[in-house]
Amino acid sequence: MTGHGYDSGRLDLPFVGLPSFGKRPVEADWSRIDADAAILGAPFDGGTQYRPGARFGPRAVREASTLFSFGHAGAYDHEDDVTYLGPDVRLVDIGDADIVHTDTAQSHANIRKGVEAILAAGALPVVIGGDHSVNIPCIDAFEKSGDFHVLQIDAHLDFVDERHGVRYGHGNPMRRAAEKPYVTGLTQIGIRNVSSTAREGYEDARAMGSTILSVRQARRLGPAAALDSIPAGAPLYVTIDIDGFCPSIAPGTGTPSHGGFLYYEGLELLQEAANRHRIVGIDLVEVAPDYDPSGSTQILAAQLLLNFLGFVFHARTGQ
Repeated sequence: MTGHGYDSGRLDLPFVGLPSFGKRPVEADWSRIDADAAILGAPFDGGTQYRPGARFGPRAVREASTLFSFGHAGAYDHEDDVTYLGPDVRLVDIGDADIVHTDTAQSHANIRKGVEAILAAGALPVVIGGDHSVNIPCIDAFEKSGDFHVLQIDAHLDFVDERHGVRYGHGNPMRRAAEKPYVTGLTQIGIRNVSSTAREGYEDARAMGSTILSVRQARRLGPAAALDSIPAGAPLYVTIDIDGFCPSIAPGTGTPSHGGFLYYEGLELLQEAANRHRIVGIDLVEVAPDYDPSGSTQILAAQLLLNFLGFVFHARTGQ
């Protein structure tokens, strides 16, 4: 890639240059996306019920991702004996959807347009939020793209139907997804402790085709068995709420919940998912960097996304 490799005449260290995702090329014209995966920022946090700040998530995750800008050689993993995200995998950063303050409907519509543009280009959409409500327009964008199952990693069920007229906040996305005829089921992992969804929400989720596992249940099962409820061969959309992880490693989020996953537990779930299923879409949400002065949360988010993308494209090539 021009200007992104040791053979370009520049060392191009992580703190040099513009912080696109992984220091990959930027494509501002959504009609000219030519890539295997495209990263879209969705800096909307108007759906939050507690602490705002996830609007700064895409910017912070991009900045953190420069730490893992691998040049032209990819990233060699000695445990797997695989070089991930080599020059054969084309990633582009298409910038952010335009957010209109206080206007959820228009902001969500703009996010949907970005995901639709990525799908129209035949690329994998990777959306960085923003609060979890941004998943709603992401799923909406798949209206004409065929059936798929949803894997959610999260502390909260997010299955509220309507509360005081709110249907499109960050407590609603999995309910809105389950209503779609092309969403064939949900597997919700990491759900724990005091939740934002009442008992009837859990009953509704199960009745609408959801499998729900806590962190402790997923731990006992292991990553392979935890995903056994997903039909074999089903295309899979993966939504990752950073509060699915323990706040000891991810404090930078609006609704932290102790007892979450540690890094390798989450990573192994994602690797198992990529090995078993064709991943059709990804979003990672709820990084609110101002609550984590150490920067650990956004580094975790960037590392998860880059490793997951490595697993996805390695599985696709059958190497």
